[in-house]
Amino acid sequence: VVALRRACERCPSSRQPLHARPLNRPVMVLRPLLFLGAIGVAGAEVVRIPVQKTVSLREAAAQALGRARLSSDPGDAVPISDYQNAQFYGPIKIGGQRFQVIFDTGSANVWVPGKACPFKTCFLHHRYDKTKSLSWEEDGRKYEVQYGSGPVEGVFSKDTVTVGTVDVKHQPFAEVSKVSFGPFNIAFAAGKFDGLLGLGFKSISEYNIPTPFEAMIEQKLIDEPVFAFYLQSDSSKEGELVFGGIDRTHFTGHLVDVNLTSETYWEVSLDAMTLGDTAVVSSPAHAIIDSGTSLLAGPKQQVDALAKQVGATSLMGKEYIVNCSLKPSLPELSVTLGGQNFTLAADDYILEVSGQCLFAFTGIDVPPPRGPLWIMGDIFMRKYYCIFDYGNRRMRIAPSAPAPPAQEGDVLIV
Repeated sequence: VVALRRACERCPSSRQPLHARPLNRPVMVLRPLLFLGAIGVAGAEVVRIPVQKTVSLREAAAQALGRARLSSDPGDAVPISDYQNAQFYGPIKIGGQRFQVIFDTGSANVWVPGKACPFKTCFLHHRYDKTKSLSWEEDGRKYEVQYGSGPVEGVFSKDTVTVGTVDVKHQPFAEVSKVSFGPFNIAFAAGKFDGLLGLGFKSISEYNIPTPFEAMIEQKLIDEPVFAFYLQSDSSKEGELVFGGIDRTHFTGHLVDVNLTSETYWEVSLDAMTLGDTAVVSSPAHAIIDSGTSLLAGPKQQVDALAKQVGATSLMGKEYIVNCSLKPSLPELSVTLGGQNFTLAADDYILEVSGQCLFAFTGIDVPPPRGPLWIMGDIFMRKYYCIFDYGNRRMRIAPSAPAPPAQEGDVLIV
């Protein structure tokens, strides 16, 4: 079981598939993650990490511009933090060295800063040092991914990647020497995360390298080939990511199954989308469930039309703002994924920040053959508990349960 939250913004470029790019999105607040030992692992234990609340990315961007609970089932859990509701990050170790990473279902490689990452970019971050690891192995392949906001470059090495109490041996990862995210590198340089751990399919990774999760399955380190996210709307509370099982206290009602349409991203069919009685999407499309995108996203032309319907106006050609007084009168947004209906109320898709209201959609044109795509980011994943069922190639989704109040003594600082 692993708890986590995500932060970096991702925008597709024409050169790289979506997994290689962050989406440009509005900023939000961070919380730490928790990881419980995987089901069936000898000597597995529950590791809890205290939640930390920091300044939101939204606030940082505005200035630049003018949990933990135990799983009810046996398993391994990792705490997840939300950086300004945009970044959800959690702890891992590589070669025994600690890092905070974004757990990202929209990509499939692991990268952290290496010793070659310059001070001006990485001075607030942990940097991997192979001389401090007894299990480092040379790889040497180049890592180069073009995000919408800039490149990430480095070189691959191999080492033991520890997620909670699970040790994934000989895992390839990139030691990054160049990172660029967001205006003035705020998202990374000022962010609370050090790197990224991809949870997509290896088919979208550089060199088709299996993800640590796929390696856990291959090395029989977890009982069940599933992981599940529990993200909370209150950024002062911690979320959770669970590997090898699910926590039944994290959802209400019944789980519904949505089959995958592609083993790349966690991609499903988007059959319809309506705002009240007005159709937004009326012909078959595709969507991905993406922990690495803070908002909801879709083709720019359709998102522009949707924003107009709710009375939102574009801010600098990217985010949309809406008069807060309109929120009580706005209708539900209904999304049909794989034949199953899900609804978002105005309180879900309108975010109120410092007296202003943000329409929680951003326009992103993903080029063929991967696009066009709609992206169900953290806005959707806060409302719905999402189980990523790798073994059966499906999503399992149910309404998220309200978070219980934290109890004193529940947190073990490690």
